[in-house]
Amino acid sequence: MAALFSTRPFSGRLLSLMVALLGLTCPAFSASADQDGGNNMQFPWDKMRLPRHVIPVHYDLLIHPNLTTLTFSGSAKIEITVTQQTSSVILHSKRLHITKAAIEAGGARSVQEVQVLEHQPFEQVALLAAEPLHPGHSYTVSISYSANLSESFHGFYKSTYRTQNGELRVLASTQFEPTAARMAFPCFDEPAFKARFSIKIRREPKHLALSNMPIVKTVNITSWLVEDHFDTSVKMSTYLVAFIVSDFKSVSKITSHGIKISVYTVPDKINQAVYALDAAVKLLDFYEDYFSIPYPLPKQDLAAIPDFQSGAMENWGLTTYRESALLYDPEKSSASSKLWTTMIIAHELAHQWFGNLVTMEWWNDLWLNEGFAKFMEFVSVSITHPELRVEDYFLGKCLDAMEVDALNSSHPVSTPVEDPAQILEMFDDVSYEKGSCILNMLRDYMTADVFKAGLVQYLQKYSYQNTKNEDLWNSMTNICPTVDTDENELQGDNFCRRNQLSSSSAHWTKRETLDVRAMMNTWTLQKGFPLVTVTVRGKNVHLQQEHYMKGVDSPSSTEYLWHIPLTYITSKSDTVQRFLMTTKTDVLILPEEVEWIKFNVGMNGYYIVHYEDDGWDHLISLLKENHTVISSNDRASLINNVFQLVRIRKLSISKAFDLTLYLKHETHIMPVFQGMNELIPIYKLMERRDMDDTANQLKEYIVNLFKDLIDKQSWNDEGSVSERMLKHSLLLFACVRGYQPCVDKAQEYFMKWQKSNGTLSLPTDVKTAVYAIGAQTSEGWDFLFSKYRLHSFNLEKHKIELALSLSRNNDKLQWLMDQGLHGDIIKTQDLPHIILFVARSPSGYHLAWTFLKKNWEELVEKFELGSRSIADIITGVTNQYSTRLQLAEVKEFFNSLEEKSSQLRCVQQAIETIEDNIQWMDRNFEKVKKWLQNKKL
Repeated sequence: MAALFSTRPFSGRLLSLMVALLGLTCPAFSASADQDGGNNMQFPWDKMRLPRHVIPVHYDLLIHPNLTTLTFSGSAKIEITVTQQTSSVILHSKRLHITKAAIEAGGARSVQEVQVLEHQPFEQVALLAAEPLHPGHSYTVSISYSANLSESFHGFYKSTYRTQNGELRVLASTQFEPTAARMAFPCFDEPAFKARFSIKIRREPKHLALSNMPIVKTVNITSWLVEDHFDTSVKMSTYLVAFIVSDFKSVSKITSHGIKISVYTVPDKINQAVYALDAAVKLLDFYEDYFSIPYPLPKQDLAAIPDFQSGAMENWGLTTYRESALLYDPEKSSASSKLWTTMIIAHELAHQWFGNLVTMEWWNDLWLNEGFAKFMEFVSVSITHPELRVEDYFLGKCLDAMEVDALNSSHPVSTPVEDPAQILEMFDDVSYEKGSCILNMLRDYMTADVFKAGLVQYLQKYSYQNTKNEDLWNSMTNICPTVDTDENELQGDNFCRRNQLSSSSAHWTKRETLDVRAMMNTWTLQKGFPLVTVTVRGKNVHLQQEHYMKGVDSPSSTEYLWHIPLTYITSKSDTVQRFLMTTKTDVLILPEEVEWIKFNVGMNGYYIVHYEDDGWDHLISLLKENHTVISSNDRASLINNVFQLVRIRKLSISKAFDLTLYLKHETHIMPVFQGMNELIPIYKLMERRDMDDTANQLKEYIVNLFKDLIDKQSWNDEGSVSERMLKHSLLLFACVRGYQPCVDKAQEYFMKWQKSNGTLSLPTDVKTAVYAIGAQTSEGWDFLFSKYRLHSFNLEKHKIELALSLSRNNDKLQWLMDQGLHGDIIKTQDLPHIILFVARSPSGYHLAWTFLKKNWEELVEKFELGSRSIADIITGVTNQYSTRLQLAEVKEFFNSLEEKSSQLRCVQQAIETIEDNIQWMDRNFEKVKKWLQNKKL
């Protein structure tokens, strides 16, 4: 799914802060559909991946959903070619009842009866032909089938919404990535089997049908049934096919390149579609210019689906979104909503080239789709919407990725996967965030112009094809990574060699051969990231790299080696110096001795740094005396790095806390968020162990640290997007932590709002804080929930859910989760983050764990094993456990499940995190307690 909807809408840093707180056509012969082994027939294929000798060329699909009976019927005619003689055609089918099947030879027009065997474990069917199919010939496979609309969020599924008058309406929409097209039609459901699609949809006249391509004609079947014929698509993978039958309304515009853009939504919300429409027009124009490749379809629809599990999906020509990821009301939506909406649209439209035009060959290289789209969000939005200052948030993406990439259970960016659950697990921070961060590092290494030239070359060369990791590096390798062409010449082996006399002012020093493939393989084919230890001896800077891994006292994995594009500034020069480190150890020689040196400038590199001896002391002094000498990203990265080094015993916790003292003077969003992201989880660990005295002392310390900044916040919607987002988080934090001036102000607002029966217009950026304080009383909670149910509060739902989950009343918290599972009052799509909100509340964390255990099977049925939603629930509920008893309980539960569940990567991550928390508390609790007693702010 293109933009993941995790519980962290656009930046993990911000939300982790918030939660811290048909009729059928009839082929000639019928088929007998047997379960595997029926009639003593053995299924003729024993692999998860389909055979390569039958290739689909064109699909003719007719789909007829019935929104009353919640069923659909369909027929698929698939033109195939055969490269070796075979008597069977193996393709994917899941939960489809096949009623007829036949194979027709292209030239002779002879039709063969076929027998159908089904092998459910692999979600495959075999069509067994009486006569063999011969290579070089084309055939048409015809299959008629029926099925129920899916009750989950994947396949061809049911979605509902209520009108302003409270009427329940039903629609049907698709979500096929990664392996759910097979739930809507029999197909070769692997990304490398690209084909063209001609789609027909039958519907009632009152409904509207959408698909990847525009409608070319509509035929009346009966007075109550019409059939839309859509234009034939370009060559594409099955997971990108999409269709929707609904009563949506739309707004449209034409881009400067002549593409029709439309935004579709339920009729009552069409006034919230204008912002997305304008953003999409700007962004599609940007990408056509940037990639120098025209968008190949005549239209691009963006549809807001009332029930949607992830954030959005990049179906070619018909991108689909959560309502909250597409709809925006300038009067009611928050600054973060504007940022998130823009970023997600940018992500999906980037996919029209990265993913749709050029597609990874198999899911092991999912990052080629997702890492690029995530990276291009920032590139495109920084140019099309400079006022959003997206560069402020890119660092947060990298730090999110490092959090999971530091665990032993992490995986390389490019990882072998086979079954659907393993494939789903690839949709994680490593594929998305780490993928985007290493691309950003590569761009910094190559320069923006050269990097862009390599991308364009890659896209042009592989249009409508599938690629592997190395295809990208090969496209990059024969371009010299510098703008100073005098110093370089392209060699016959396609490597760019630098003149032997390169000076230290050259873009990159140290290596003569710049081998992009060799460099980037170290970042994509091995998990984790390097820790670079810096020791300054006079002018000599000694460097050492090792694998950083949590839970290990002294990382020493000798098999790990990265090609690290190091950057640094010093007390004597703010000019960024560059040095490519390709060995375990190395030495830099500075022109003169310096007071301090800061590596990984702007944290453009995906690595962390330890400054040996008095290196950290000098940097802490720098922050204390004049923190603005280095950039806000540099300050945020120092905060992050110092706490990561505590985890592996390279630094004392008191040193890390000493560094945080400077935050008293910090005003920029990223360092403030990073400070909170390091400090808040520490007192959460203490709360879970009932160490209330020290936890309260730490809370008080954090509030005092940011007190001046909190006091400066205006209770209105003024300021830049970054300033408004900072305000939103600071006020929510202060109010929830009981900072009295904040509580008093929020209470005053809530009383006025309640008195007006919810008609008073509250400032958008302070609403969550006001709701959170109001929900602390039973009466306030009930009033807030009564507004949650109203149509006019649709845009407020996420804020209200967060506030309601902060109640100290366990019955109310339990009721919230139960309602989310039921899916009527609270939509099931919102359940994962409600569980997480409850899990973070001091009184609700045990409820969330009990809920997970009790409803495990139902959660897996709704969200799919291996999905990001399941992973977020598991890790989110357990990531603040820090006792051996809690660890044993988590292990016991997951060990009691079937192997597929117990072996999930997120389960391993959860267990590792608890073990790490136990070690951390054993080593550092007393030291934190002592430091807080001696602190002087």
